[in-house]
Amino acid sequence: MMRLEGKVAIVSGGSRGIGRAIARALAAEGATVVIAARDQDTLARTVAELRTGSASVEGLVADVGVEAQVAHLVQHVVHTHGRVDILVNNAGVGVFKPVADLTVGEFDNMWGTNMRGVFLLTKAVLPHMIRAKGGEIVNIASLAGKNSFKGGAGYCATKWALRGFAGSLMLEVREHNIRVVTVCPGSVDTAFSTTGKKGNTITQPEDVADAVIFAVTAPARSMFSEIDVRPTNP
Repeated sequence: MMRLEGKVAIVSGGSRGIGRAIARALAAEGATVVIAARDQDTLARTVAELRTGSASVEGLVADVGVEAQVAHLVQHVVHTHGRVDILVNNAGVGVFKPVADLTVGEFDNMWGTNMRGVFLLTKAVLPHMIRAKGGEIVNIASLAGKNSFKGGAGYCATKWALRGFAGSLMLEVREHNIRVVTVCPGSVDTAFSTTGKKGNTITQPEDVADAVIFAVTAPARSMFSEIDVRPTNP
């Protein structure tokens, strides 16, 4: 039995890495999945890859840091599918340099995607979830939002901020039966990883996707507001 049949999900940054794994897992559970990403070619390849069997997946080019593009994305989903049940705020960028070497443009780019993008997408879907009296908002943060490291000041700051945003949001919207879940992966075997660690002793994108599925299919009475995902023995 597919546990998310009839649900509609948006996954930002869904064309690669963790986002692609989450989109695949949601579709496998029966959800209609709309993935948003900035690169048209990568997006098209991912949609073609995920459209297997009965999976319902479509892609839309959008930069989550641009308000008009976010508005268009959400309007398209609601107009086409009638609802938004699940939002996965996954899009993220990282520049890892000492503060003295980090440019203002690099700093602003991280904040524009990692925090402004989350705010814009969340704000755009909330009225629809409130009207429907329920929904799931999943934020992909990082253990970098709990642990500082050299060269990570700009990136860590965005992920600490994301956790603060998500915690406050959860308290605001739980009365509407909207669950807010923040997933904090550690080292994951993707091109994004700064550790360079690879292989099956390191957390895989599919493991993070499993955490998302666990959270959004939990009994309606319960909410797993924050989940850490880290390698067992790296």
